[in-house]
Amino acid sequence: KFNLADPQTGAQKVFDVEDDLRLRHVLDKRIAMEVNGAILGDEFADYTFKITGGIDKQGFPMKQGILVPDRVRLLLKEGSGGFNMKKAGDRKRRSVRGCIVSREISVVHLIVARRGKEPIPDVTNKVIPKRLGPKRANNIRKLFNLEKSDDVRMYVVRREIPSKKEGGKPKTKAPKIQRLITPDRLQRKRRRAAVIRKQREHSKQQAAAYAALLAQRNQEKRAAL
Repeated sequence: KFNLADPQTGAQKVFDVEDDLRLRHVLDKRIAMEVNGAILGDEFADYTFKITGGIDKQGFPMKQGILVPDRVRLLLKEGSGGFNMKKAGDRKRRSVRGCIVSREISVVHLIVARRGKEPIPDVTNKVIPKRLGPKRANNIRKLFNLEKSDDVRMYVVRREIPSKKEGGKPKTKAPKIQRLITPDRLQRKRRRAAVIRKQREHSKQQAAAYAALLAQRNQEKRAAL
């Protein structure tokens, strides 16, 4: 099976392919390599797909960086993928499949890297709207082509949630804007800078007082001799 997704439209579809002549385009390929679109049919030969992963017949996922077609047991930690850490510093040995496609793989994940002339049914000719809008302030500015002086809070994408009660008023939800520059944030930044300046001045005064005391002690020692 091939799970094909199109990043531009947001649609995806699973294709069943059993022809060995078509499968030869994918076998012994690695994750992140590009393959010809002829695996779905000769009419899609001008397409280019990119391998993003896969699952073997027992449900173990393929992992990038393991250059074998077999299943291996690795000591995984936080951030390595394929492992949910229960406590800080936790590591577990888990079974994962290598990044090379073999006949043991049941589903291969692909994305459309380059489009062709003929549309792929339910993938390239079907646009699924995004459920959520951008959350970061700069991404909202980029989406609506805003200037730095514009108020980002007025352009947050809100989504409507229907009421659970019959005849109830629907609610709207909006994400909390990240990296938003507010007067409070600028005040905290000025306060941090003022604290650092105050610490530096204090350190200079302490160093000058210590140097004066050291010079006085040395002068007293020389006078005593």
